[in-house]
Amino acid sequence: MGKVIVEQIVSLDGYAEDADGGIDFFVNANWVNDADTEQLRMLSGVSAIVLGSKTYRMFADYWPSADPAAEPIAAPIRELPKFVVSSTLESAPWGTNASAEILRGDAVAAVRGLRHRFAGDLIVWGSLSLSDALLRAGEVDVLRLRVLPVLLGRGRSFTPSDMSLRRLSLVSAQSFTGGLVVLEYKTKA
Repeated sequence: MGKVIVEQIVSLDGYAEDADGGIDFFVNANWVNDADTEQLRMLSGVSAIVLGSKTYRMFADYWPSADPAAEPIAAPIRELPKFVVSSTLESAPWGTNASAEILRGDAVAAVRGLRHRFAGDLIVWGSLSLSDALLRAGEVDVLRLRVLPVLLGRGRSFTPSDMSLRRLSLVSAQSFTGGLVVLEYKTKA
């Protein structure tokens, strides 16, 4: 059974969204793509992508038509099976000839079910509500933070506000041009 990896792009002061719920602090930021080689390495062990409905909409608007020459991770994102945890979506189209499977009901139970369907890892990008539920339930094996050299001052933390103390083990820390740092933590002993 593979690991559940939660990856968040965050500001230096720990926010995944600005005070208005936006992500403009990293959209079209060149330093986010500086770690593409490292992202491709991580994705080589991933068997499926799991998203919440808001993040799915952002991904579905961009990634199906993204140019792999400009965005090297576009190919694996297109090819990997995709799952959307949602109680509101009626369908989850992905480009013209594909779709993501919608998972209904309890988000944690749905991800636990996927763990048994796939031998490789599951990646959860963004999807703050889903990530919160998985962190609370202890279902996250690896927490990856792509820390950008910006300060927002306020916004939405990448962890739930009611999170209790949890000690993590640093697995790796890599720095990239422009000040991007990718930190990877193991969440379980």
